[in-house]
Amino acid sequence: MAVVVRAVIIGMVVAIVGTIPRDLFYWANLHFYASVPWAVPVTAAYLWFFWRYLQGAGPPAETSVQRRASLRANHISAREWWWALLSGVLGLVALVLALRVANRMVALPQQGIPDLSHVPKITVLSLLLMGAPVAGIIEESAFRGYMQGPIERRYGLFVAILITGTMFAIVHLDFTPILWPYYVAVAAIYGTVAYATNSILPAIVLHTAGNIFSNLDLWLHGQAEWQTPSAGTHLIWQTGADASFWKTAIALVAVATATVWANYKLIHAERKMAA
Repeated sequence: MAVVVRAVIIGMVVAIVGTIPRDLFYWANLHFYASVPWAVPVTAAYLWFFWRYLQGAGPPAETSVQRRASLRANHISAREWWWALLSGVLGLVALVLALRVANRMVALPQQGIPDLSHVPKITVLSLLLMGAPVAGIIEESAFRGYMQGPIERRYGLFVAILITGTMFAIVHLDFTPILWPYYVAVAAIYGTVAYATNSILPAIVLHTAGNIFSNLDLWLHGQAEWQTPSAGTHLIWQTGADASFWKTAIALVAVATATVWANYKLIHAERKMAA
């Protein structure tokens, strides 16, 4: 268990140290000179320095090699990139479909954004867009790099996904137990890609793209991807399973099957490169 405890602690420290400055910059930007999204370049500069540190730059020199290895931001082939991105995109589409199916079966919690009507839209949009790569880089470094790697090598991918998914849920302060499968599914998508390629780079790209989609969806529609449309939708236990529900369920099975196939091809591509 020492491996798990150490990996969880280090991963959470990376997540916290990487995220809190962004939150402070954003808070200050919304309260001071909100007409200009000045927190974007400041956050980008901090992110660059923090990423360099995780890669092994900076003191102490004796931890440089270990930091770089733990991050596992390794370069991969074009073939691996193709299958990693395809499997990840299919996994994210399957996740959105699964959320829509689940939203017809159980009452999922509501999520919204604070009232930012007093803040210029350009500032809000800029901060939302900047938040995507920050989350992608910091969270993948913390959870799929520093945390998943040691647990994966000691206990296997399945246990690593369960632990990192649970910690990923906890670090999101809006977490409720009913959403635990959602966060574990997210960890499975990104974690499998990182495992198959031995690199967090594709997961960073996928995570960033996924966050851009969800952030814009939340901003434009005022609701998260798991929430019902503004008109409202009743649970199938109350109204029965209509055609829309079955179409979504069938699409989910098809995309999930394609995701498994793409992951198989990805793992095969990685083994072929290793040979």
